[in-house]
Amino acid sequence: MEINLKEYVSIVIKRWWVIVLIVSACTILTAMYSTSNYVPIYQASTKLIVNKTSGQDQLGKEQIDYGAIGVNMSLINTYKEIIRTPAIMDKVVQRYPDLHVSTDQLISIVNVTNLNETQVMSIVVRHYSHERAVRIANAVSDVFQSEIPNIMKVDNITILNRAKIQDNPTPVNQKSNQYIILSFVGSLAATIGIILLFDAMDDTLKTEEDIREIFELSTLAYIPKTKHRIIRAKRKNKFRKKAEELSYAKTIY
Repeated sequence: MEINLKEYVSIVIKRWWVIVLIVSACTILTAMYSTSNYVPIYQASTKLIVNKTSGQDQLGKEQIDYGAIGVNMSLINTYKEIIRTPAIMDKVVQRYPDLHVSTDQLISIVNVTNLNETQVMSIVVRHYSHERAVRIANAVSDVFQSEIPNIMKVDNITILNRAKIQDNPTPVNQKSNQYIILSFVGSLAATIGIILLFDAMDDTLKTEEDIREIFELSTLAYIPKTKHRIIRAKRKNKFRKKAEELSYAKTIY
């Protein structure tokens, strides 16, 4: 049985209330789930520079060892790995017990990055608490600066800037409507598909064309389907006319 596009649209329109009900329920439930399970994550970072001076000049000022710049830049990759090892993180846990974090937790939330062709690297911390992220970033920087001379036998770490607590921090994971949109589109497509599937599986005779196609007979007459509201309206009009006729008869009498 062939169904043209107009019939598809007619089937969907006839079941519009089902589509609205299911799509609204799915979208609302997804929105509630996304809102209730959203947890903001905050980020804090400190910047350090890897640099070693060659001594003091005649005025007592530190002189930069330009020949060691290339060596310092190559050491950054080594320092990035050292920071995220128990050699540093165990010291952070011991010196800052008020942070209430373990070594494994520190390793999982601390990341180290560096700008290409520079001696600057950043210690980045992400945590559910903005204040805790700031304190951890500063603690890791302080411990790394104090421990690197014992590990590498070189003192070439300087903290450029420390993490600061902000009044209104912005989470790095902003709320997204992606799942809500996907839920709306997916439920809409699924509902329409199910409606069309059920209609295709329905083998009852609905039109004159169905009768002629299956029985190969022509129809002599058909009884149209009348909606209940039309029947009720006709009954009300009939009763109203009878009431008017009775009132008119009483007036003549």
